[in-house]
Amino acid sequence: MEIPGIAGFSMFAVFLAIFVVLTLMAGIRQVPQGYAYTVERFGKYLKTLTPGLGIIIPYIDRIGHKVNVMEQVLDVPSQEVITKDNASVTVDGVIFFQVLDAPRASYEVSNLEQALLNLVMTNIRTVMGSMDLDQLLSHRDEINTRLLNVVDVAVAPWGVKANRIEIKDIVPPRDLADSMARQMKAEREKRAAVLEAEGARQAEILRAEGRKQALVLDAEGRKEATFRDAEARERQAQAEAAATAMVSKAISEGDMGALNYFIAEKYVKALEAVAHSNNQKVFIMPIETASLVGTLAGIAEIAKQSMGDEATGRPGGGRKSPPTSLPPAGGRS
Repeated sequence: MEIPGIAGFSMFAVFLAIFVVLTLMAGIRQVPQGYAYTVERFGKYLKTLTPGLGIIIPYIDRIGHKVNVMEQVLDVPSQEVITKDNASVTVDGVIFFQVLDAPRASYEVSNLEQALLNLVMTNIRTVMGSMDLDQLLSHRDEINTRLLNVVDVAVAPWGVKANRIEIKDIVPPRDLADSMARQMKAEREKRAAVLEAEGARQAEILRAEGRKQALVLDAEGRKEATFRDAEARERQAQAEAAATAMVSKAISEGDMGALNYFIAEKYVKALEAVAHSNNQKVFIMPIETASLVGTLAGIAEIAKQSMGDEATGRPGGGRKSPPTSLPPAGGRS
């Protein structure tokens, strides 16, 4: 038979042990990585528990806020913005932020995420409303930078760091988008026309340069040809002068054969020139056949005299032949 007092003490001991275990468990808190827990004592901030095991006094201390200290992202909802030139556009974005001071983020602002969204949306309207539509569409980096500078300064008292603010979409009205498309098409057609005209201009310049070079080269060729023709005529004149001097010397020494040879050569060349004339279709001999025969006889006499001189081995060897003269033109020999 059990004693009632002992049974009651046993039950009390069991309840006491359970109470102690539960109290110890309530005083130990495990904080996961990337979070910070604020501890409140009688409703007042006491300390911050970092990742790992933390100790608090049960029934006196309690966990106030579980703060995420990792970098977080918030989508900024779409809103209508009126630009400086009274164009209405729809804008949305995204903000990346991180809590650096858990107590300030917990007790300096109520509903941190809602406060960040309202702050970003307000500054988007302020920054983009001070810009023209063209500047708005072409200077997104400038908009992001200005927004980040303003918002980062504003959230600093909350223990929050704004890392990046990005504008995702800027959507103009349909009619404005159509006007921009037509403007862009006209601008591209203008650039194409300018490029085509520039190409035609360059082609004309290159063709003119080619013609210029051809004319220069042609002039250079004519100049060189004229110079060489003049040189040839000069040499021919020198040769004729030398031949005339030799004939004059031979005549002065009494050798009429050289004179006959000289006259016969000129005579034959004159006939050849007449025969090869481009406009000459019919050739009429203005002299008698006997005159031509006499001329040829004179040339033969000169040749015989030269051969006789070579045979005797002395100049003018043998006896001198009587000078042979050409018959006058139009007469008989």
